[in-house]
Amino acid sequence: MNHPHPESVVDIGPSPFIKNFELKDIYLSNGIKLRVAIGGQGKALVLLHGHPQNHVSWRKIAPQLAQIYTVIMLDMRGYGDSSKPESDDKHRTYSKREMAKDIILLMQQLGYDKFAFAGHDRGARVGHRLALDYPESVERCIFIDICPTATMYEKTDKEFATRYFWWFFLIQPYPLPEKLIGSDPAFFLQRHIAGQLKTEGATETEAFAEYLRCYNNPQTIHAICEDYRAAATIDLEDDAADNQNKIQCPLLLLWGAKGTVGKLYDVVGVWQKKATQVTGKALECGHSPHEEIPEETIKQFLDFLK
Repeated sequence: MNHPHPESVVDIGPSPFIKNFELKDIYLSNGIKLRVAIGGQGKALVLLHGHPQNHVSWRKIAPQLAQIYTVIMLDMRGYGDSSKPESDDKHRTYSKREMAKDIILLMQQLGYDKFAFAGHDRGARVGHRLALDYPESVERCIFIDICPTATMYEKTDKEFATRYFWWFFLIQPYPLPEKLIGSDPAFFLQRHIAGQLKTEGATETEAFAEYLRCYNNPQTIHAICEDYRAAATIDLEDDAADNQNKIQCPLLLLWGAKGTVGKLYDVVGVWQKKATQVTGKALECGHSPHEEIPEETIKQFLDFLK
């Protein structure tokens, strides 16, 4: 098979999940291929999903946001239909710094030097690094249902370890978690989503099938484990090295009132140590407000972004 040249774009066709969005495979100058969904017009807004989803997690809010913004959703490296590069013994390949660089290269290739950003879960962790490493590019940030990685590890107790057991399971040396998840990916995926989302029916059958399609790939499972291994090692080193730096752009925090982050942490207080302009609000849902209560999530986005 001939691989397209770096910095090329392959049109895949209309998104089957998100009306008026086009799917593209975009090949970056660093050799990574990103599956991207693009729609709308206006200023650029990047949406970055979390684990165990892909860009389809934004399906309920993207069409309305696209009436005002050019909405760019991507599958992070390792996830969905994006590249799953070989990792290294330090897990640098799946560090949030490398994932943030993917976004910058993508946006440069699409012709945007500035953009707003919203990230959920793992995507928000990439956003934290993105805002620190590229302050001139990121105009506004929305982080959904996270506290900083270092903070959550530092404050680990029995309750956090019980609620977020995968933070400690997925980081175990290869191939232990890969082999256990790989024995029944559908079971692990279903239990994970059911434990995190608190709104019945928020993940429709079709969306779950899409997440499972990607999760059934052993390379995806390995890449996800590498993402978490990186978070427990190289990402902490990167965070410690510039612990004095703060996010400079306005930051909105949204979290689920029925979830773990809001229960265990003073979300706004924690982020005020990491960013200069912070506002935040708990929403009546679990871990994934854009899937659980999309109308309220859209309202919060638009109020902040305008």
